[in-house]
Amino acid sequence: MNRLRCDQTSAWPVLQAHYGVTGKNFDLRAAFAADPDRFSRFSQDAPHLFADLSKNLLDDATEKLLLDLARECGLEGHRDAMFSGELINSTEQRAVMHFLLRNPPAAQDGIAQAAIKNIANESTQVHATLDAMLAYAEQVRADAAITDIVNIGIGGSDLGPQMAVLALGEFAKTGKRVHFVSNVDGDELATVLKGLRPQSTLFLIASKTFTTTETMTNAHSARRWFEAQGGRDISRHFAALTTNVAAANEFGISTTFGFWDWVGGRYSLWSAIGLPVAIAIGAAGFRELLAGAHAMDEHFRTAPLERNLPVRLGLLDVWYRNFHGFTSRSIAPYSSALRRLPAYLQQLEMESNGKRVDADGKDLPFETSPVLWGEPGTNGQHAYFQMLHQGTSVVPVEFVAVKQAAHAPHDLPGHHPKLLANVLAQAQALMAGKQDVGGHKHFPGNRPSTFLLLERLTPASLGALIALQEHRVFVSGAIWGINSFDQWGVELGKVLAKDIEPRLKSGDVSGLDGSTAGLLRKIAG
Repeated sequence: MNRLRCDQTSAWPVLQAHYGVTGKNFDLRAAFAADPDRFSRFSQDAPHLFADLSKNLLDDATEKLLLDLARECGLEGHRDAMFSGELINSTEQRAVMHFLLRNPPAAQDGIAQAAIKNIANESTQVHATLDAMLAYAEQVRADAAITDIVNIGIGGSDLGPQMAVLALGEFAKTGKRVHFVSNVDGDELATVLKGLRPQSTLFLIASKTFTTTETMTNAHSARRWFEAQGGRDISRHFAALTTNVAAANEFGISTTFGFWDWVGGRYSLWSAIGLPVAIAIGAAGFRELLAGAHAMDEHFRTAPLERNLPVRLGLLDVWYRNFHGFTSRSIAPYSSALRRLPAYLQQLEMESNGKRVDADGKDLPFETSPVLWGEPGTNGQHAYFQMLHQGTSVVPVEFVAVKQAAHAPHDLPGHHPKLLANVLAQAQALMAGKQDVGGHKHFPGNRPSTFLLLERLTPASLGALIALQEHRVFVSGAIWGINSFDQWGVELGKVLAKDIEPRLKSGDVSGLDGSTAGLLRKIAG
């Protein structure tokens, strides 16, 4: 696999020169005035969604140079290596095959044929596990005695399923409430348990190793609560999403669903970790979620780079981060159902690409992941949009809108047109701005945004939207020459916490720095 880091290419200095001449002075208003076809050329259909990139600070010349950079960096080869099951997670010597989780059986699908030589056995296991997991989900859905499902996990074992269950509430089965507990702060679990009865509750313990500190602390507390409240038959009321079957059995759990070391936590929604989603929307709905993601996989794998939406978005991220120097990107989903999407995307991008060394461990001389943040519209408008419009920093915004209102949970007239009017107006205002000689009401405009439009928020369109974001992160990481699939930065604080916890009881501060020692005394005293 031939990879070249972006700053080592001949395209990189050309892009730098281009930015210095035209890029930094690019004006969107002038670009639209000069080109009546700008919208059509910088927008495109992709599986289950439409994307408008025309309000971004780029023109044909910029996009061509970025595509030259992608080709010189070996993006296409790196992408193909992933889909072929090669060990592209080099620091852990693992393949990266979350796409396989949503791949139809080999006989029915071209992508499987392209990769089947290396991953035939995994594909068979994936479908066996998926079938078993979905059969269990249907069993739970049919069990009227179970009214509440509590998913206990953290990180990818919480953010993805929680986001998807909320997003697809229109399709959820009535009579089943799904709760999520992730924080080791006992207040979160205690608040959820307050309204539950042990005889009608199913706990899902989501931890690949069955050792994650936060998850297992909450799991043991949940079991103690269950038994103290008169609960019987742990094997009926607890299930585990884990590969550590022995530890789950020791806990008292007999129903387990596993996954593989080539599934990173932030990419695990499509695996057994998605069990709460399957319980909420049913087996058929979960398969539609997988199918939507797979359609985007195929688009990413086969579309020409010039019309490949994940590629275009990933290159735009590089253009903004490394040339314009924009440090963050705001995600603004104009859908209450997508309210957890920003949190989900934070982990996806910042845990993947928040790296300071390349795949060979060498320090990078340029910036990598931007900070992702946001809130659903219209709430965000009354919180941080002041800064987006008139602040000193330029923050690209990614709007996500849904054309058709959900048929459930409401049929309230007038709401959805107001929501759509607001998202269109905010994107327009960021670009157009407004002149005011007094200064206080002056909007500089020329502030970039991307607009993603779903026809409806369905399992298929949500799957495509998430897969799009996964692949755009892959693209920018490939250009930067980093390994987007490890997360060593998560580990150090966890290791140190194990040392500090017993010190809170003993008061021992030996070997600690002055600040940590002082704080420990303050807390333990």
